[in-house]
Amino acid sequence: MDGVERGTPAEGEIDTAPDAARDVLRRVFGFREFRGAQREIVATVTAGRNALVLMPTGGGKSLCYQVPALLRPGTAIVVSPLIALMRDQVAALEHNGVRAACLNSTLDPETRRETERALAAGELDLLYVAPERLVQPATLARLEQARIALFAIDEAHCVSQWGHDFRPEYLQLAVLHQRFPGVPRIALTATADERTRREIAEQLLPDGGAWFVASFDRPNIRYRITTKERPREQLLAFLRDEHPADSGIVYCMSRRRCEEMAAWLSERGFTALPYHAGLDAEVRQLHQARFQRDDGVIIVATIAFGMGIDQPDVRFVAHLDLPKSMEAYYQETGRAGRDGLPADAWLIYGTRDVAHIRQMLAESTASEAHQRVERQRLEALLGLCEETGCRRRALLGYFGEVMATDCGNCDNCLSPPPTWDATEPARMALSAVYRTGQRFGANHVIDVLLGQETERVRRLGHDRLPTFGVGSDHTRSTWHSILRQLLARGYLQPDTSGHGGLQLGAGCRPLLRGEEPLQLRAELASGAQRRRGAGHSGPPTAADSGEWEALRRWRKALADAEGVPPYVICNDATLAALLERRPQDLVDLARVPGIGQHKLDHYGEAFLEALTDLDRV
Repeated sequence: MDGVERGTPAEGEIDTAPDAARDVLRRVFGFREFRGAQREIVATVTAGRNALVLMPTGGGKSLCYQVPALLRPGTAIVVSPLIALMRDQVAALEHNGVRAACLNSTLDPETRRETERALAAGELDLLYVAPERLVQPATLARLEQARIALFAIDEAHCVSQWGHDFRPEYLQLAVLHQRFPGVPRIALTATADERTRREIAEQLLPDGGAWFVASFDRPNIRYRITTKERPREQLLAFLRDEHPADSGIVYCMSRRRCEEMAAWLSERGFTALPYHAGLDAEVRQLHQARFQRDDGVIIVATIAFGMGIDQPDVRFVAHLDLPKSMEAYYQETGRAGRDGLPADAWLIYGTRDVAHIRQMLAESTASEAHQRVERQRLEALLGLCEETGCRRRALLGYFGEVMATDCGNCDNCLSPPPTWDATEPARMALSAVYRTGQRFGANHVIDVLLGQETERVRRLGHDRLPTFGVGSDHTRSTWHSILRQLLARGYLQPDTSGHGGLQLGAGCRPLLRGEEPLQLRAELASGAQRRRGAGHSGPPTAADSGEWEALRRWRKALADAEGVPPYVICNDATLAALLERRPQDLVDLARVPGIGQHKLDHYGEAFLEALTDLDRV
């Protein structure tokens, strides 16, 4: 492959003109305009400056380093944590005419030597490398002999010891600053709270750099959360009613449950495959390949599946168990709808989920401070689950982003949940927390409210408190819901000892004194929540037609012939644009988003012929 034409700058020069970046964007990637802060990020890195980029999944992070890689002389080194992600991105770049390769443990010796030769000869535009391989002395020595355009560190949140995806080898990437002081670095992630952002900057960009924090909003994703009743039947109804032939991911907490759920869905006519760390590597690879190359495949997985998955046409992400934190929920749901078309984030949860995660945290060998942070993150996620207002506003608010209006595309916006006057029960709960000493967890507080004469209640004398038994008119599940919502609203907070106890929040006094009312989310009757916010989520109207399916079959046949996933040929958004615009010639086809010059040259006539065949049907 000859590679992309780099334009007219003399050898060794860097073309930082906005028109040059836009030209690369159009010719190589098929897009006419940058989105959001992409243009400024590209200009910053192309000019040789560092950058920290926080951008949601599907927001175009890759272009922020791929475009500068084609404008700067030398080879861009991309640090990527997963082999599957490397393969996906290299295949997509090659189909855009870019000279890309990867170095990882799966390469045979001959391929590895050829890749290393191409690097030394300056014949690569981008080289993807795993962090553990990058920091090896032999690799660093090889890079010092090559001309390096930039370092792009993807999934940069993995450097955070406070994060949910911490990888120790990311800490060793500080060597890049020391060994390559003149080469710009761009650290990219879709998931980082303020603490994690600071840690990324300190570890990966100690010499400074510009920060670009884009909106975390994914407006095409519909967020839907409900309580767990009959999880298998709830999932089956969701799939049959809304995603009968779509690709998606179902997350479960345990390996055993992944296996059982995949088998159960397969028995009911779905193509469902398990994926977890306990499977043989060959089986995992086979299942992931089928997910990427076949339409309508469902992966039933633990969190071992997903980070860095570059598949754009995932139409839903369903959680049968509660994630560990708001960050984990945001990252996992972000794997849906990367192509910008409508997608669903569907979650069911129950008190057992909460208990199981708390137990895992309690058994963790992490420091007490770390466990306390994780508990606070879990409470924030529980608050999102119990939210009565716009879920998107609550989700974005956690990451420090303020929405001026409700989103109109979550279950609470589409069908506002019923609420009830919980002022008096909330006062009872706050009083019980206070009178028991502000050091006990929810279950003990609820035992006191319900008048349960447990051994612990009697031993502590809490059966003699004024609040003992005052809440017997409500069920235990109702009290759990009340306490979760009080936590979410800040009337209660986890205690500072890290033992899971509850304390009064700073703003609880007016409520405790009866000076302000409180409306809380009501528990719905069985089955009612399943219907809230329902509605098909998928590609545009054309996607429901025979023409859409015919075009998808054509794309699949072409992809199979070339041995690549269908979305490498073109993603669903480009496919939908082809159906909507019906280009009549190559000039019209070049205006379709996602059709760059390389694809126009190689597939242009085939695209036009496929559309003509549709007209004949």
